Amino acid sequence: MIRRGEGFIVEDVDGNRYIDFNAGLAVLSTGHRHPEVVEAIKAQLDRFLHYSLTDFYYELAVEYAEALLKAIGIRGKVFYTNSGTESIEAGMKVAKGFHRGARHYFLAFIGGFHGRTLGSLSLTASKPVQRRFFYPMVPGAVHVPYPYCYRCPFKQEYPSCGLACLDYIEDWVLNKYLPGEELAAAVIEPISGEGGYVEAPPDFLRGLKRLMERYGALLMLDEVQSGFGRTGKLFTYMHHGVEPDLVASAKGIASGLPLGVLIGREEVMNLPPGSHANTFGGNPVALAAAKATLRLLLGKYIENAAKVGEYIKKRLLEMMDTYSFIGDVRGRGLMIGVELVRDRESKEPAPKLMERVMEESFRRGLLLIGAGVSTLRIAPPLNITMDAAEEALDIMEEVFREVSR
Repeated sequence: MIRRGEGFIVEDVDGNRYIDFNAGLAVLSTGHRHPEVVEAIKAQLDRFLHYSLTDFYYELAVEYAEALLKAIGIRGKVFYTNSGTESIEAGMKVAKGFHRGARHYFLAFIGGFHGRTLGSLSLTASKPVQRRFFYPMVPGAVHVPYPYCYRCPFKQEYPSCGLACLDYIEDWVLNKYLPGEELAAAVIEPISGEGGYVEAPPDFLRGLKRLMERYGALLMLDEVQSGFGRTGKLFTYMHHGVEPDLVASAKGIASGLPLGVLIGREEVMNLPPGSHANTFGGNPVALAAAKATLRLLLGKYIENAAKVGEYIKKRLLEMMDTYSFIGDVRGRGLMIGVELVRDRESKEPAPKLMERVMEESFRRGLLLIGAGVSTLRIAPPLNITMDAAEEALDIMEEVFREVSR
């Protein structure tokens, strides 16, 4: 039970201190209570707390949108939301509106997580518990296997597979039962979050973009968790030379305040006035935090995420040589997954082992959570120091040594 946080350290109500490898579910991009973010929030509190962007504007909303688009390097538009799921649902409406109601299908991926409201939930396919009791959802979502190379559903090996998962979409879905001329968009996480911190191969994403272009559909990337510097660039797609039509994001945008965005190419973001809006999206206090956050990310923290993340991944790969229950280490920057297995030959997941590792790490002063069936997710604040990362990894190695006995 948290009492306070500072930087990358969390203190509980009993006075115990922990290195935070969770960052409030990858939200606290600049750490707990970064002084520049706190100062920006306080300054905005002295001006005004709210005025809905539905009818009126304020300078901060325009300034932040301009700064974000400049950092990405696209000519586009920004729609403000309050969360990741709302960003996804806004994207679904934009995609349908772009096609003027002529296309209603969405291509989504098994293992993907896009939110829990009914529209985004129709795309989510991470765990049955997330969908149980809630049928019917928004119709038109068609799911295909995510390119989970460690557990390829087609029993292939990357890259010799020739991207069989991409061929499957066209050969067995679009050519069999999903009318391509009715497909509005494909929605995918470049690195799945809840699904296990699984990274889609860059050539898969580029191929998916070409496939969507061939059928006149849009590509929407869900960067709710992987965005805002977490992977060592502002957005993950920037590593790969992919040009999405829409990007939905939230989590790390405002260092802990509720805010989300849908970013899109100018010609795509063309819903008519009144067809979509919200009351609290672009709240000025959240935007003040976001503006300070973006400045800090571009200033040094994105670079730090790449540098420290490279060190963490290297250490984990070294541990993999010693501990056979580490089946896979994957990810970019400070979005790293460590998949635990009963043995590497069968790749049988080890959820109980994962729970034990998290519990023992907690007892030793390290906060970890899981993803997928048995993957440890490593997502500390982007300002974590190399020394703190080393201490955290020493704890993990101590725990791995303990559980291996």
